[in-house]
Amino acid sequence: MTKLNIYLNFAGNTEQVFNFFKSVFGGEFTSLTRFKDMPMEGMNIPNEHANKIMHIGLPIGKEDVLMASDTLEAFGQKLMPGNNVRISIQPDSKAEADRIFHALSAGGVIEQPIADAPWGDYYGSFTDKFGVQWMVDYVYPKAQAKA
Repeated sequence: MTKLNIYLNFAGNTEQVFNFFKSVFGGEFTSLTRFKDMPMEGMNIPNEHANKIMHIGLPIGKEDVLMASDTLEAFGQKLMPGNNVRISIQPDSKAEADRIFHALSAGGVIEQPIADAPWGDYYGSFTDKFGVQWMVDYVYPKAQAKA
């Protein structure tokens, strides 16, 4: 089965961002590699970038892994934050949807408060304090009335 993982890039604060995400979702990092830990032939890592994150993964739920790295201008990488990445989370319960929405949106900008949506789901969207865009979408079980 094909699996979709979301990969994000940050301008040097990946560790801070992922520690925040870990505080919301729990779990442990499946990987955390710093640039200094992965020497690459012909590439000299400047000392100020040695502890930056080359790769990090955080499992979210049973199947998905959120991954990221720092971009390094020393390697010609330039981060262009924009509106082309949005993460959709589908929690198992309305209570979990509320918890995730409120925890991740703290300090961010709410686009659509979490509420019953016209299409029948419990939905909200926002940009978190790090500029990541999220959608929280709880799908009511067909037999359950909205509470």
